[in-house]
Amino acid sequence: MSPNDWWRHAVVYQVYPRSFADSDGDGMGDIPGLITRLDYLADLGVDAIWISPFYTSPLNDGGYDVADYRSIDERLGTLADVDELVAQAHARSIRVIMDIVPNHTSSEHRWFREALGSPPDSAAWDRYIVREGKGADRETPPNNWRSVFHGRGWSHVRTADGSPTGYWYLHLFDTTQPDVNWSNADVHEEFVSTLRFWFDRGIDGFRIDVAHGLVKQDGLPDYDYVERSESGSILEDSAHAPFWDQDGVHEIYREWRRVADEYDPPRVFCGETWVPNPERLARYQRPDELHTSFNFAYLEAGWDADAMRTSIDDTIANHAKVGAPPTWVLSNHDVVRHRTRMAPVDDDGEPDLERGLRRARAATVFTLSLPGSMYIYQGEELGLPEVTDLAPEVRQDPAWHRSGGTDGTRDGCRVPIPWSGDSPSYGFGAGSASWLPQPTSWAGLSVEAERGVDGSTLELYREALRVRRVEEALGEGPFTWLDHSAEVLAARRTGAEGSSVVSIVNLSDEVVHLPAGWGTDLLVASSPDVAVMSTDASGAFLALGPETAAWLRG
Repeated sequence: MSPNDWWRHAVVYQVYPRSFADSDGDGMGDIPGLITRLDYLADLGVDAIWISPFYTSPLNDGGYDVADYRSIDERLGTLADVDELVAQAHARSIRVIMDIVPNHTSSEHRWFREALGSPPDSAAWDRYIVREGKGADRETPPNNWRSVFHGRGWSHVRTADGSPTGYWYLHLFDTTQPDVNWSNADVHEEFVSTLRFWFDRGIDGFRIDVAHGLVKQDGLPDYDYVERSESGSILEDSAHAPFWDQDGVHEIYREWRRVADEYDPPRVFCGETWVPNPERLARYQRPDELHTSFNFAYLEAGWDADAMRTSIDDTIANHAKVGAPPTWVLSNHDVVRHRTRMAPVDDDGEPDLERGLRRARAATVFTLSLPGSMYIYQGEELGLPEVTDLAPEVRQDPAWHRSGGTDGTRDGCRVPIPWSGDSPSYGFGAGSASWLPQPTSWAGLSVEAERGVDGSTLELYREALRVRRVEEALGEGPFTWLDHSAEVLAARRTGAEGSSVVSIVNLSDEVVHLPAGWGTDLLVASSPDVAVMSTDASGAFLALGPETAAWLRG
């Protein structure tokens, strides 16, 4: 496989920069802080990092409200810091993927400010989705679309002095995030120029925010809303909404792919694509479009053998049709951490976080054995749980505030991670407080507390990534299911040179016995509950504990 195909089997570590490492003690993580922790990431064994936005932003939505796509928020660093980050990461053979936010800008972007100072139907207005209101007084929004952060998806366009215009602008997210109009040539030109600006600085690729949302259905028709699942993302929608996954979005990515392919080595794209089914997802990975997209159906499968297997089968089959590798993910900055999400709950609705960690470790080990690439989210390698008891006054998720405190859980997975020490800020920065408060119970979950400790979650991740890198059967390649019981998923991975690895996850609450033919040479296990047993006829076999995953030499 060509070195340019690294993305087909890479393990990518997501950095939420405000919560990773604080270099100046202001309570907010930054680019210089990330640079100081690159040795940690190299030691962990990741192939690349994906960094959530660090552009200039008013931070109304955690940096996903971008005011300038070619400058760095002064609280997070400078362009020179990013250049140094890229150089230092590349020196450690770590590639750098940035975030790009093409569905909307900040209301503080120069374009939107120009629009507020321009007359209706001007060229400045056409860069955004602006429509005249309904009714004689034009006080009714153009349609019934809602914001995924709650409330209506339209707000009045007001002039620079605050006067109403009778026109409305679309914002599928916060009011400070107006959607841009991808039917406008200026929008295409600006984002292509932005891609080149960062590619020329050595960035290896982009993760595309709301990749399925750029194009809206002609006529902007009303939509018959369906409720999303309790555990689903803010972007989940089982129906084919007129503002998600429109066919025209693929032309945009064909344009972008041509730009990425001009570089040597070619740059890569990963899409945040919430779509109704695996067939729709695979369309984004056609050879002239995006390289990869997150498989959120697998994330949503949870701790359920049937759902996991169905998602794996459908994803592999549909990606094979377009020659693309699957991309697996269990946690990110928008969803409840999978230690908490997978935890069983007691009669009072409280999660059993110890079993949640056991399940999360097992799910991670099994997922790392699947063909394709995988993204891991900062802190999951430490076994961090979701922080569920943040006070209302410290929460910053706009969905929390727009819903009146009934929704908006994203702050809980964005709490800064612990590095060392026995009290906040756990080495996150020189100050005693971080922008979101850390639990006082996290001392045992810090990098310092787990490094070198046999059986810790950090050491499990390090070992699994090490083995994954050296075993040619893992990564991209053949995948064959092996038969066992309903609550056990097992598969054989086969390498080009004939080597094989058997990966098993026991999702039951009981010890299971594995067939002798699967082997007893243990490579990695998510818990110590694995024992070699023997019988009179079939020889040695493994007993695998409950909620445990293992890799065996096939």
